[in-house]
Amino acid sequence: MNMVVFSGTTEGRSFSRALAALGAAVTVCVATELGAEEQGCADGITVRTGRLDAEEMTALLRGAALCVDATHPYAAEATRNIRAAAAAAGVEYHRLLRPASPLPAGSVVLADAARAAAYLADRPGRVLLATGAKELPAFAALDPARLYPRVLPTVAGIAACEAAGVPHRNILAMQGPFTKELNAALLHQFHIDYMVTKDGGAAGGFAEKAEAAARCGVQLIVLRRPDDAGEATDTILQRCRELL
Repeated sequence: MNMVVFSGTTEGRSFSRALAALGAAVTVCVATELGAEEQGCADGITVRTGRLDAEEMTALLRGAALCVDATHPYAAEATRNIRAAAAAAGVEYHRLLRPASPLPAGSVVLADAARAAAYLADRPGRVLLATGAKELPAFAALDPARLYPRVLPTVAGIAACEAAGVPHRNILAMQGPFTKELNAALLHQFHIDYMVTKDGGAAGGFAEKAEAAARCGVQLIVLRRPDDAGEATDTILQRCRELL
């Protein structure tokens, strides 16, 4: 029985392996080569790499017993597309969503990256951007010399920083999640005043970022999660057992 998991996340990888262990034939879809590298190889799992349009998603899902959307909590557009494709294919859909984090007192919580950039526009100081390369264009109005983007160590990540005019010495190309100690070391090394991040939950190392910011006296700015409802891994796995 074939089941499709849209992944690229820590929870998606662990879920797909647990599902394969139940005896399902699992197709895991990831958008990038890095996602495929992190997914790795395992018995019972076929990895499909590359972004899919609506028609390709629908075609892939036809005949599947179940579709699980385990994409990032902030991948709102991907979730909309996956949900629509599952409906078009007539396939049962489940959203695997990592729990949100409690936000520390004193955090500045804003709706999106554009509002974070507006907040920072008249506040001097250095900014560590832990929001991903895709959000960099939102900060275009700020002096790029202020910005210290932490991006994945990929050609695309570096290219996004270059396109934004960020000096190469400011680019922090590394793959998380990171410990509290490493976060604090970066904040100290680059004399950071503000850290902008998303609530990636435990899997995204949110608590470690928040604790490091508090320790270093850095203002934490959190981009609010998109509204979404999901289920826990155990709940969806139980449904998979019923189908198998």
